[in-house]
Amino acid sequence: MQGGLGSIIMLVLMFVLFYFLLIRPQQKRQKAVSQMQSELAKGDKVITIGGLHGFIDAIEEGKVIIKCGDGSRLTYDRNAIREIVKTEV
Repeated sequence: MQGGLGSIIMLVLMFVLFYFLLIRPQQKRQKAVSQMQSELAKGDKVITIGGLHGFIDAIEEGKVIIKCGDGSRLTYDRNAIREIVKTEV
């Protein structure tokens, strides 16, 4: 009986450790990315998940139109924005 209780405690401890080391940090990162994508604004300099650098020219429902360096405008899903680039002033 004692061996079974010890293995259950170890299993619970492993789950708790797994949660705090893997699941919780991933949830925090996803929440931060979702917040960043919802706060996008016209004129923000962004990088897409594909590596495209440009400025947001317009924002529609679930899409953003990005103006590239050569003046072309490309339409991307809002979820394709990886980060907003902070420009040094």
